[in-house]
Amino acid sequence: MHTVEIVLLVLMLGAVSGLLARYVKFIPLPLLQIALGMALAWPQAGLHIAFDPDLFLLLFIPPLLFADGWRIPKREFFALYKPILRLALGLVFFTVIGLGYFIHWLIPAIPLPVAFALAAVLSPTDAVAVSAIARNLGMPTQALHILEGESLLNDASGLVALKFAVAAAMTGAFSWMEAGQSFVLIAVGGVIVGLAIGWLFGYVRKVVTRLVGDTAATQMVLLLLLLPFAAYLLGERLGVSGILAAVSAGIAVNFTDLDRGRFISERMQSNDAWQMVEATFNGAIFLLLGIQLPTLIREAMGRSDYSWWQLLAIILAITVVAMVLRAVWLHVAVQGPLRKSFRNQGVSQKSSYLLTTLGTVAGIRGAVTLAGALSIPLLLPSGQPFPARDLVIMLAAGVIIATLLIGSVGLPLILRRLPASKEHATDREERRARVAACHAALVSLQEQDQVQGQKEETSGEQAMWVAVMGRVAQDYRDRLGALDDTSDPDLAQLRDRMQHVRSVELGMELRLIGLQAEREEFYHLRRKHLINDDSLRLLVDELDLAEVALIRRRKAAKLNRQQAEEALAIARKEEQKHEAAEKERAAQEALAQAKNAVDAATSTAAVAATANSASDAATEDSTVEPAVKQAMDSATETNSNHSTSSAHSTQPDKPAAH
Repeated sequence: MHTVEIVLLVLMLGAVSGLLARYVKFIPLPLLQIALGMALAWPQAGLHIAFDPDLFLLLFIPPLLFADGWRIPKREFFALYKPILRLALGLVFFTVIGLGYFIHWLIPAIPLPVAFALAAVLSPTDAVAVSAIARNLGMPTQALHILEGESLLNDASGLVALKFAVAAAMTGAFSWMEAGQSFVLIAVGGVIVGLAIGWLFGYVRKVVTRLVGDTAATQMVLLLLLLPFAAYLLGERLGVSGILAAVSAGIAVNFTDLDRGRFISERMQSNDAWQMVEATFNGAIFLLLGIQLPTLIREAMGRSDYSWWQLLAIILAITVVAMVLRAVWLHVAVQGPLRKSFRNQGVSQKSSYLLTTLGTVAGIRGAVTLAGALSIPLLLPSGQPFPARDLVIMLAAGVIIATLLIGSVGLPLILRRLPASKEHATDREERRARVAACHAALVSLQEQDQVQGQKEETSGEQAMWVAVMGRVAQDYRDRLGALDDTSDPDLAQLRDRMQHVRSVELGMELRLIGLQAEREEFYHLRRKHLINDDSLRLLVDELDLAEVALIRRRKAAKLNRQQAEEALAIARKEEQKHEAAEKERAAQEALAQAKNAVDAATSTAAVAATANSASDAATEDSTVEPAVKQAMDSATETNSNHSTSSAHSTQPDKPAAH
């Protein structure tokens, strides 16, 4: 198959895999692309591509790293420089030393310098794969920024470490002092070259557009696409890091873009072009990795004494040790800055440990690892084959697959356990920026109104000015109302706010319906040959811009309405709690009053009972005394009669007289 056909096939498969990933969401896009590449290359009659590592590094890595450096938020990048540098520099060398000795101990046939070379190519991570896996799972912004910053810089440090390890394997000599000095020179030199290239491009672009305006947008975008290759080649030619030159050039160009707010066409074309480049090159990288894997596996198994299950066990052991080293480094050297940054973001202590685990699992290896392994030379200076080269490449490819699989399973599980934030930091910043922009527009309109008031105009022109000014100002006030995020605990205020936001959102939806109807009418007119293609493109582009703006404003209004609904629900719960508390308090007061009434009644009854008892006792005493006296008299009389009868019964009977 010719080279042109191979390129077209890779591009087509990249697009097809992107479409399949929309439907097969449980398989991350990088794994899907690797599987497609392996399916193409595994049979004996399959697709086989001669892979040139230097050409791969030149064509794919500089534009992707330039785009990452251009796109990454600079505020967060510089604010999180401590954990980023500790991961990009410290973790790389910690991994090279620890993993290198482990590989040499595990596989004695691999010399120690070659083991260090394998550890060096396994040290860089791939944030593209992490983003592809966690794109819809709510990756915390701080964690994502740290991982992106790490991958921007550790590619250079890992490849520099690979360079010294290969040199030690080739020559048999190594000096820590010389390696350290060379690393500083290569890294700092690459950054300086990239910053110089980026600043020079920004200056030339500023001069050109000052003369011709935005009409040279297409040419400027083309030069911008070629800029990362220029930075990389110049850095490599000067003996410094071409990768860091490409990254720093992207950062420098981003800063020069801050003064180009008026060049709309260039900015839109540039954003579209870089999106296309990133999607195309990322897909091509993982497809090429999949195409290379069957060949690498066959060659490694054919030239080594290990069976397939032994190679699999070695790959798993290396992967586990690499993850353990990463976890140890995260816990010892990076845990403090991570906790501080996440605590400032409102993440709990328990969640910070989950984020550390997330950082460990997110250490996925990718394209730079494969390119670095394939860049290992075939022969030593003596003409002998490089020791265990095929085994090193096969192990590197296996670790890439293993980390991708672990990340595909582990990242969703960890992210689901993290607490979901109520509002994304980017959404909050966008809303605040929109509010500030609306206020700035209203201030500008007021200033313009004051200037207009000083002019001498007829009453009709003045009335027209007032009417138009009122409509424009009211539009900005409506947008401000839709973006209002004040948390008023009053239910009436919250209902009014939600109603206003909903009315603005409904107005945007109706405008979108109108824009879609306009677009359909334009195409209808074109099909009837009432307008030509140039007119159609011009009119449709105008509608597209208006629709994009409306869709984004509607999204901001929808988020604000959802927050208003949440605030209203909270206010209702608070009101219900307050009402319940008031009812409970009223019930307690009524109960207390009833208790007091019962106590008072009980006391009154007790007093009355005491008085009645005393009266009854007095009455009883007045009736008892005569009865007792009568009883005593009766008892005395009874005793007297009894004594007389007893005396008669004791005398002897006298004889009767004759």
